[in-house]
Amino acid sequence: MDKLIYTAMTGAKYLLARQDTAAQNLAHVSTTGYRAQVDALRSQAVGGSDTRVFATDATVGSDFTPGPVQETGRDLDVALVGKGWIAVQALDGNEAYTRFGSLEVSAEGMLQTRTGLPVLDGGGGPIVVPPDVNLTIASDGTVSAIPVSGAKVATPLGKIKLASAPDGEMARGGDGLFRRSNGDTADADPNLRVQPQALEGSNVNPVEAMVTMIAVARQFEMQMKMMSSADENARQADKLLGSGT
Repeated sequence: MDKLIYTAMTGAKYLLARQDTAAQNLAHVSTTGYRAQVDALRSQAVGGSDTRVFATDATVGSDFTPGPVQETGRDLDVALVGKGWIAVQALDGNEAYTRFGSLEVSAEGMLQTRTGLPVLDGGGGPIVVPPDVNLTIASDGTVSAIPVSGAKVATPLGKIKLASAPDGEMARGGDGLFRRSNGDTADADPNLRVQPQALEGSNVNPVEAMVTMIAVARQFEMQMKMMSSADENARQADKLLGSGT
């Protein structure tokens, strides 16, 4: 059978994976701090052929371009300025990283993201908030408590761990959080800053995501037509060979 059918088959397979990625991005176009997923493909020659190649290695990476920042006026909203990550405690108990800066105080008095993940300080522990206080977050990540009644004196409770690591070392997990691919924790970076009372939006371009989905759908149709053509060519070749016997 012509190697064309294998070429078209692998092309269609990884186009479906790319379609899934585009759909995932489009679904998170309004998710705070979301980083768009990107597919990385490469070609591989089929049996040493110069005219037939496979599509292979549908590796999903991330676009680390910062998203747009919008002021919210809410004291517990923070947006990272430039690169960097907010350290949180994942559901497995280990340290992970996010750009989701919409925070709240849990019923147990811990500072956490609105998705329920405790925010970590530089020492690797959660930031505990006493009752009957208002919180402020400084640009360096310092969290301070101001009593609701009595003397309005700000008391530091801790400092959000703002971590940095090379983009190439950060991998997205199945829970949507990022971790270093080598398993190590990222170091706190004293030069990182947050913008208080603001949130970073998703860096997904909705128009680009829609165009990608349309383009991939057309490319998939083309691959299916190639498979059909290869199959028809094989049928015709069988007829010709059969008529010559």
